[in-house]
Amino acid sequence: MSLHPSLQSYADAWAHSVDAISELVSPLVEGEWNRRTPCPGWSVRDLVSHVIGLDCEMLGDPRPIHTLPRDLFHVTNEHQRYMEMQVDVRRHHTAPEMTSELEYTIIRRNRQLRNETRQPDAKVRGPLGTEVTLEHAMLNRAFDVWLHEQDLRTTLGRPGNLDSPGAQIVRDQLLAALPKVVAKDAGAPAHSAVVFDVHGPTEFLRTVRVDAEGRGSIDGAPSLGPAATLTLDWETFFRLACGRVTPESVSDRIKTEGDPDLTTAILRNFTVTP
Repeated sequence: MSLHPSLQSYADAWAHSVDAISELVSPLVEGEWNRRTPCPGWSVRDLVSHVIGLDCEMLGDPRPIHTLPRDLFHVTNEHQRYMEMQVDVRRHHTAPEMTSELEYTIIRRNRQLRNETRQPDAKVRGPLGTEVTLEHAMLNRAFDVWLHEQDLRTTLGRPGNLDSPGAQIVRDQLLAALPKVVAKDAGAPAHSAVVFDVHGPTEFLRTVRVDAEGRGSIDGAPSLGPAATLTLDWETFFRLACGRVTPESVSDRIKTEGDPDLTTAILRNFTVTP
């Protein structure tokens, strides 16, 4: 293998999730491709188009030259316009066209990863003409593809892979965002601690501590006197953090203890993905 060792976990997670997506959509009949997913304005076809399109960009393919319709009400900013281009250009593709392009893209990307010799800090094309490191790009693909695998599973009623390699990467990224959520966004007081107790296929207990200057940090040690404790299952945790559900819609799956104003503020600011 020529792939740098620090990139291997991202490549493995991407491959595991994208193969699962292919397996999920291959047997779908034409009408099922139009089913609505948790992503606003996107059907199953649109979501798979997004996966194909971003992996084609990782391959260095040129972006499509395409004019978006004016009536896409879920597209409200430049980032969404950028993402929508790869989606809208495939909106009239048939089920066989979608599955064959997905399979071909997976083959090409697997070949690219087998032959990848660039270092993790090599610069590659990012969204909106930005440049990002190869490591950052591969991390984003692993995160994105696992999350969209879960979107499809929710839509199709086919739960699974909540503890897969992609789940571990998503967990780590969401945990890294918690100190900002608690300390800055929710305004937890100095010298306080907030405990997150997450159960299910991927389980963990983490404490966010706020220092005298109001900065947050996270560790795995329990707190003896936390200002608040939130107990919830892993699926609810990541769906909240990724904006798939609102706190109100899953309130029966969240147990809160401690300062009610603080827990409300945390849940109100829990979404960390764009």
